[in-house]
Amino acid sequence: MKIWVDADACPKVIKEILFRAVRRVEVPMTLVANQPLTIPASPHIDAVQVKAGLDVADNHIAQSLAAGDLVITADIPLAAAAVKGGAYALNPRGEFYDQNNVQARLAMRNFLTELRSGGVETGGPPPFNHRDREAFANQLDRFLAKH
Repeated sequence: MKIWVDADACPKVIKEILFRAVRRVEVPMTLVANQPLTIPASPHIDAVQVKAGLDVADNHIAQSLAAGDLVITADIPLAAAAVKGGAYALNPRGEFYDQNNVQARLAMRNFLTELRSGGVETGGPPPFNHRDREAFANQLDRFLAKH
């Protein structure tokens, strides 16, 4: 099992939680972004910088992951690709995507994208907060304990 992080939009506090968890359980983790990343020195943590562009980091992760891997992402199409490939997907707010919910989330995302392209103001997600951080840490701990 390996952890893949869609690092461009991942909150710093979530990366810090991941760094601590990886040091504790010694699971390999790769952060993928289209900009340089600063990561702690660890034999279990590495970073890949991909070219700038729409979905380049997501595509790199989707093509690199294996069944049983964990993908940390708020990107629903990437989460859907991960689940389809037999991997697990967890968003930075602590929600797991699985066969039962990822297609519904993808359909809602596509619907909202359509509304926005038609000029409808749909708003965005609420600000990231302490509860989100705590939910993520708890879900990650449970996942790592099981796997």
